[in-house]
Amino acid sequence: MPEWLIVVLGVAGGFVLLWLVLLLVLWIQQRRAGSDVDWKGMLRLVPDVIRLVRRLAGDPAVPRGTRWWLVGLLGYLLLPIDLVPDFIPVLGYADDAIVVAIVLRFAIRHAGIEAIRRHWAGTPAGLQSVLTLAGYGKANSGV
Repeated sequence: MPEWLIVVLGVAGGFVLLWLVLLLVLWIQQRRAGSDVDWKGMLRLVPDVIRLVRRLAGDPAVPRGTRWWLVGLLGYLLLPIDLVPDFIPVLGYADDAIVVAIVLRFAIRHAGIEAIRRHWAGTPAGLQSVLTLAGYGKANSGV
């Protein structure tokens, strides 16, 4: 086997392993919150999450580095290329949820939870779901 192929397979294997670990983290976060992952409910949140990310990215009160991460998230969500294609049941949207959770957690830590609340256009239950996904469950959200 050529050496370049071993390197490519190693890198691809590393990405797969990283993705599986992130999927496990999402599952653990949902278990800690005391609820199962409701993928259909998550899909209903997509427009509100995109609106939230767009508003946060345009808010000058949010730190510049955080805004760059949010712009990158918007690009990732809007591009048709994903780590796992969306037509694969459940898993197709899991990678999007993982990336959203990571970036929103970063945004909450750097911009504050009040910025998230201020820019949220959806329902309070939707905000609670997003905060739970980002690791800020009922105890931390105050919703």
